[in-house]
Amino acid sequence: MTSADSLEIVSAHSPDSDDAFMFYGLATKKVRSPKVSFRHVLEDIETLNRKAMEGQYELSAISYHAYPYVADKYVLMASGSSIGDGYGPMIIALRPMEPEELKGKRIAIPGKLTTAYLAAKLFQPDFEAVVVPFDKITSAVRERSVDCGLIIHEAQLTYDHEGFHRMVDLGRWFKTTYGLPLPLGGNVLLRKLDPEIRSECCRLMRESIQYALDNREEALSYALQFARDMEPRLAEKFVGMYVNHYTLDAGDLVPKAAQKLLDLGFEAGLISQRVEVEFAR
Repeated sequence: MTSADSLEIVSAHSPDSDDAFMFYGLATKKVRSPKVSFRHVLEDIETLNRKAMEGQYELSAISYHAYPYVADKYVLMASGSSIGDGYGPMIIALRPMEPEELKGKRIAIPGKLTTAYLAAKLFQPDFEAVVVPFDKITSAVRERSVDCGLIIHEAQLTYDHEGFHRMVDLGRWFKTTYGLPLPLGGNVLLRKLDPEIRSECCRLMRESIQYALDNREEALSYALQFARDMEPRLAEKFVGMYVNHYTLDAGDLVPKAAQKLLDLGFEAGLISQRVEVEFAR
């Protein structure tokens, strides 16, 4: 049991199946500590990005694209990153289109601070972005209120069954172009937390992910509550794509990939300041 004088950490993450899977050990108290206890808050990623700018939560999931804007308040955690290794967000349309046809198109995007948007702008700088809730993007394309849609989450596995055509897989493009995986989302910790508490949070996050990987069936069952009525088989595939060895520990490659991504964004004028990525362990 956590002791009465343990520090409560508010842990904010998205209700997506991959986040739910990696936080399973902590959310169900299978993984615990006498030093800290966790209170979980669920919000969509764009809301979390905005709130991180204000330093609202001690521990938060964010998009890697948002990190330059919160780096003064937060440090990245070595555990908990969602990494697309040769796959990632996609741009889809109702008809087959060549990637170069994206120029000047109206594209539904899930938020200006998402990594998917940053990657799309690096791929094709000249398009009109229309912000649409991520789970309404395929509908916007189908209704023709936009020309194309930038899809994240489980839609990456269902778009073709729904009659859409993929124009580009941005994770594949990033890997082919730069030889690196595409860091999409990560966890951050407030810098002002005591170093001992930060270290304990990092340990617990890693243990929570390891617990889910070791107890895959029960963790998936828990995560399915958050999979928006998705077939278990597809949800399991999605979790398998984005909770992998990079999630357990970023190692040396994820920091390298994150630095490359954010430097490209800065050089292209898409990010206002250059930052050095910094990971806590």
